[in-house]
Amino acid sequence: MKKMQIFEPAMCCETGLCGVSIDPELLRISTVVNTLKGNGIDIERFNLNSAPMEFVTNEVINKYINEQGPEGLPAVLLDGEIIMTGKYPTNEEFTKLLDLPEGLLKELDKEESGGCCCCGGDDNGSCC
Repeated sequence: MKKMQIFEPAMCCETGLCGVSIDPELLRISTVVNTLKGNGIDIERFNLNSAPMEFVTNEVINKYINEQGPEGLPAVLLDGEIIMTGKYPTNEEFTKLLDLPEGLLKELDKEESGGCCCCGGDDNGSCC
């Protein structure tokens, strides 16, 4: 089984889904990662703010940060090798890179997500 790791810039919380203005790309990535984990796929996310030791102890990402700085994040590693920097994989790229069944992430493209990771939102649908 392939192993994917996503090393992200410093964000307010582990997923970056906090506050009143949520980045739709971070919402998509959180949904994809949760879906993949729920289907037994080996995938991890590391935020520079909440998991700095992962950036220090991973030799590949440590070298990358020392050469490129945190401006090059996110960086995506597949089986320990950097395969993408400066952006997140699309759902199609996740499917190809991880050899996923075709329809696994297609349904996510159709869904609308709501709520917040940090506080769950309120009755009006607003976040923290």
